[in-house]
Parts: sequence; structure tokens; C-alpha cells
Amino acid sequence: MDGTTAVVTGGTRGVGGAVASAFVDAGAHVVVCSRDGDAVDETVDALSRSGSASGLRADVRDEFDLERLIEHADRAGERDGVDVVVANAGVNHGAPGEMPLDGEPYSRFDDTLRTNVRGVFATVREAVPFLRDGARILVPSGSIARDPKPGMGAYAISKAGAEAVVRQAYADLDATAMTLDLGLVDTALTGNQGGREPEDVASMFVWAATDADADEHGGAVVGLREWKAATR
Repeated sequence: MDGTTAVVTGGTRGVGGAVASAFVDAGAHVVVCSRDGDAVDETVDALSRSGSASGLRADVRDEFDLERLIEHADRAGERDGVDVVVANAGVNHGAPGEMPLDGEPYSRFDDTLRTNVRGVFATVREAVPFLRDGARILVPSGSIARDPKPGMGAYAISKAGAEAVVRQAYADLDATAMTLDLGLVDTALTGNQGGREPEDVASMFVWAATDADADEHGGAVVGLREWKAATR
């Protein structure tokens, strides 16, 4: 990834933090954002010890924040433009398995979709004018988007919506958009239920950003099996 610029939303912890670190180690200039400005500063300081990084406080629910973020990324790397966008920022307002749809407050439903679906859309939309040739758009997801389970409420719906954004982005844009199904990852977003560590799946994003076949995987859901088969 030498010489490339990558944007990772929600890049200060969990999967986003691990991906940002892996991208820096691979040679990219990484731009991270979070709603917590202090967390952004701390993450950039840590990433800069091993590579090139910068960041801004930004809320993916606010397209003007995202406009500033992408404009910063356009100027932040070795060359103009953005090579990789990881639309990772997300929320889950409740405990997995304890969010039945008929019990979802309207406010919680609205914020979940505003962050997890509209936030992905807005991240992609603001990035489009700055995407370089061969750019990749990567959106993490899970089987809950396609295999409903009781008590997953707005979160499951939002992940299905995010995957739809990926499919449409691939249909409409020159960039290669992919959904990455990570399986269960042990993060606060998933209720720390166990599963893989974020660092265990970070290299999947490096592969998707660089070597994944655009014709085979563009617009598709790429799971752990496909990743492992392609990297044997």
C-alpha cells in the first residue's frame, strides 16, 4: 500500500482501529475519524510511531463533517486523491439478542439507520469526487444482514441496508465496492460476545484493498472463506 491514502471511519477502536494500524504497517497514509476528538488525537499519535497517519473528529451522521474529512484526506498523502475508503463507523444501541423489532424505540431505530446506512452512503458520496483510479470502497458486515436472528432489531436491518449501498455503489461508480463479512468479532459493537480479535481480520482489509480480484468480488459479500481461499 506504499503511496496510497486510506480513510477509515470509526478508526480509533475495534475493527476500525485494527484496520488503520494494518494499513499504516502496509505503507499507506491513513486518515481516521471518530466522534471523540481526543480518541482521534491519541490514535493518530500511536499510528504515527510506525507510519504515516492523520485524522479529524467527524460524525458520519453529518455530511459536512465527512466533506471536511475527505477534503483533508485528499491533501494528506503523498499524492492527491483517495485510494481506499473503509466505511466502518457504526452503532448498536442495545444488547445483541435483546432488541426485538416490536420493542425498538423510534429514536433508536432512526439513529441506527442514520449512522449505519446513511453514514455509509454519505461516506461514499463525499469520497466520490476524490477517488483515484482503481479505488476500493470496503464496508464491514456480518451474516446478520442476511440471516435474521431474534432480538437483533434495527442493527440487523441497518447492516442489510449497508450491504445494499455497497451493491449500488458498485453498479454506479468506477470504484470497486465490496462488503466484507467478518464473522463474529469481539468488539463493543457486538456486545463483547467473544469471537475473533479485530487484529485477526485486519489483514483481510489489506487484501481487499490491494489484491482482491475486482471482477470476482466487486459488489459482492466477501467472507472469511473467500479470503482464505484467495490467500492460500
